[in-house]
Amino acid sequence: MKTRLNVYFSPDLLRRIEELADRRRLSRSSIVEAAVASFLSPDGSDQREAAFTRRLDRLSRQIERLERDVGISVEALALFVRFWLTVTPPLPNDAQSAAQAKGRERYQGFVEALGRRLAKGKGLLQEIPNDILTPSCNTGAASGDEPMADDHDPTSPEALGQR
Repeated sequence: MKTRLNVYFSPDLLRRIEELADRRRLSRSSIVEAAVASFLSPDGSDQREAAFTRRLDRLSRQIERLERDVGISVEALALFVRFWLTVTPPLPNDAQSAAQAKGRERYQGFVEALGRRLAKGKGLLQEIPNDILTPSCNTGAASGDEPMADDHDPTSPEALGQR
């Protein structure tokens, strides 16, 4: 059972209530009742705030993971460049063109191997915890999926030995 309550509205607010009631094909009383219930319900704003907080927390965790992954990538690249520059001797001038051709071939093999790894969906960052947990398996690949040893895989022992 509902109780009658007389309220006074400004002409502009009453016009807006009437327009909304007409658009939604509802009574003016139901529009006002819903508005008052929403105003009195502390759950509405609390629920919105909790939802925003959960979303912000999730985004913060995602950003932290991205920062960690980028940091690992940068450190791995820096370590590789330092190692490469330390162990690679300069080439004589007469071997430059052959080395450039071999470099293009190896780069093409690298791109193909990278494409295969990306297609698998499992990357280095997912393998690192497995490598740490199984130190006796120091082959460079986790969970037994060794790269294919062919002419197009720059990580194969044959390709690494050709430097």
